[in-house]
Amino acid sequence: MSGSRQRPYLKRPVWIIVLVNFVILFLIAAYLYPPATSAACFIFSPTDCTLLNQPPAPKIPTRELTDDETISQVVIKEILKTPPVESNNPKIAFLFLTPGQLPFEPLWAKFFQGHEGRFSVYVHASKEKPVHTSHYFMGRDIHSESVSWGKISMVDAERRLLAKALLDSDNQQFVLLSESCIPLQNFDYVYNYLMLTNVSFIDSFVDLGPHGSGRYSEHMMPEVETDDFRKGSQWFSMKRQHAIIVMADSLYYTKFRYYCKPNMEGRNCYADEHYLPTFFNMIDPVGIAKRSVTYVDWSERKWHPKSFKAEDITLKFLKNLTTIDDIVHFTSDEKRMLTGPCLWNGIKRPCYLFARKFYPETLERSIMCFSALKLTSSYIDNNTDAHRTDAQSANHIAFDFAYIGRKNRQVRKNEAVKFFDS
Repeated sequence: MSGSRQRPYLKRPVWIIVLVNFVILFLIAAYLYPPATSAACFIFSPTDCTLLNQPPAPKIPTRELTDDETISQVVIKEILKTPPVESNNPKIAFLFLTPGQLPFEPLWAKFFQGHEGRFSVYVHASKEKPVHTSHYFMGRDIHSESVSWGKISMVDAERRLLAKALLDSDNQQFVLLSESCIPLQNFDYVYNYLMLTNVSFIDSFVDLGPHGSGRYSEHMMPEVETDDFRKGSQWFSMKRQHAIIVMADSLYYTKFRYYCKPNMEGRNCYADEHYLPTFFNMIDPVGIAKRSVTYVDWSERKWHPKSFKAEDITLKFLKNLTTIDDIVHFTSDEKRMLTGPCLWNGIKRPCYLFARKFYPETLERSIMCFSALKLTSSYIDNNTDAHRTDAQSANHIAFDFAYIGRKNRQVRKNEAVKFFDS
């Protein structure tokens, strides 16, 4: 018998070694670079998945801030962190910016009637003191200065109105209106729409054309860079917190005062169209709706929006305005349009509470249509959803209220739901 045969040497399974090494490297990478998705998070680190629900970390400045910027950021952050002033009687401040007469006072009187104690009126008349026809406006004129179209004096007048209205601690929302504005909805609807949300309706969008970013001046650097520059309608509805911030700001206001004005370096920059849209997009972008609640027709793409005459005013026309639920921004960038849904507490809702520009000759028809709209609203609110059209339901179904920052928010929610669903 021959000698014992030796078993041949077994080669190591190389593929297993490679696989093990790959898994080890993968686990090390997962440890050093935490997963960013919820599925991966729960697989590799279930105890730390709550981090995904936290807000994103603040943007790290790419440069060292100036002393003025640091001071400004400290003040603004402290104001934003401060809880809103509690009021047992929260009111809306209606701020009228006008050169003189208010031709729609009789219409606004009908709008305010029966809601005394829930609103305040302030009038800034830049050219001549108006003769008031309604007791809601009598004695409500504030100290006024001259206002020039397109210049910083327009912003100064807005700040003057805000400052006067802020003296009343019950004023919680601040609506800027012109002499050519009219209400589209009844007072209760407007009150709930503004009071039961935690954002300001400040218009702000990107316009890359000559009448948007083309108006930017490099003199605004480093505080305001090109990418920060925004455009928007001046007609805002602002919560108290934001109104206080406007009063506190001097840094960004000064930039627009000196470097955003007509006929500067071959550009026509208008501070009332750029200051607040840019400022709030920089300091609190999630705190603004980036749209206005005042309807303006820019479809003609002229220097001024379309004005409406008496023959334009019909019940159908005004009802159509109340059902618009998509915002349209007309840009100067190759005549593009930016569109998107009008969101209220995250839900698509009608966009507009007010409208402009209406000639004084439309007063009589506007009053008749407004009265008819109120009657229609009253009829709908006292009938079941089965009797409502889709357009009517969009205006009158109950909102999913999410009022933040008030101890009595549940009471207000119940009151509003009762109103819309009665």
